[in-house]
Amino acid sequence: MKDVAGKVAIVTGGASGMGRIIALRLADRGARVAIFDVNEQGLENTAQQSPQITPLHCDIGDRNDVEAKIARVESELGGVDLLVHAAALMPAHQLVDHTHDDMERLFRINYFGTTYMVRAVLEGMLARKSGRIIAFGSIAGHALVPHMGAYCATKSAVNTYMEVLQNEIRDSGVRAHLVCPPAVNTPLIEQSINTDSPGSLRNAKQSGRLSDPEKIVDAIDKGVAKDKDIIYPGEARFLMLWHALAPKLWWKTVMGFENR
Repeated sequence: MKDVAGKVAIVTGGASGMGRIIALRLADRGARVAIFDVNEQGLENTAQQSPQITPLHCDIGDRNDVEAKIARVESELGGVDLLVHAAALMPAHQLVDHTHDDMERLFRINYFGTTYMVRAVLEGMLARKSGRIIAFGSIAGHALVPHMGAYCATKSAVNTYMEVLQNEIRDSGVRAHLVCPPAVNTPLIEQSINTDSPGSLRNAKQSGRLSDPEKIVDAIDKGVAKDKDIIYPGEARFLMLWHALAPKLWWKTVMGFENR
C-alpha cells in the first residue's frame, strides 16, 4: 500500500482499530481516502486527523447503502483504485445460545458485507484493468474456537470467497489479497469480551498476548508489497498449521481454557 499518492481508496471499519490505522497511513501517503463505518463519532475523529479523509456513514450489511455510498465516492473522488475491507462484527455465543436472527445478521455484515463491497468496486476496476482489493478474513476461519462458532463460520466463508476470487481475476490486472490476522488488540475484541468470549481470548486479553494492531498493519503492508495472495500476520500462520496438523491437541488446548 505504498504507491497510493493521488489514488482513491475506500477503507471500511475506518472509525477504529486497524481500519483507522490503515486509513490514516494511506492519507499520509497521499491517497484520497473515504472511510465507511456506522460509528459516527469514530468517523469524525478519524477524519479530523487528515484533510485527505472523507467520512461516510455506511451499513455494509445493506447492499443498497453500500452501492449508494460507493457511487458517491466515485462521483466526488473518482474511480476506486483500492478497497481495504476491514469492517466486521465479533460477538461470542455458544451455538446453542446464538439466535437465528443474530447469526443471520452476523453473516449479513461479515460475509455478505464483504461480497457487497467487493462487487461494488470490482466492475470498475475490471473495466480499467487495474485496482487492488484487500479484504480481512481471519485466522478464526481456520483455527476454530468455542463460543465463536458463528463468527468463525463467517470468516471461513470470507476466506473461501477471497481465495477463489483472487484466482478467478488473476489475469485481469486487478489484484485481490486475503488477510488472516490473529486476535488483535482493537475495539472489535471487546465485542467478544463483552458477550460470551472463549476462555482463550479472555486469557490473551488479560495476559497482554493480543497482537499489536500497528505491527499487524506493518505485516500487511509488507505482504502487499511482496504481492502475497494470502497474508498471515503475527502468529496467524502458526495457529493455522497447529489446527490443521494437530487438531486434537488444538481442541484440547482451547477447551482447557474454558475450565479456568
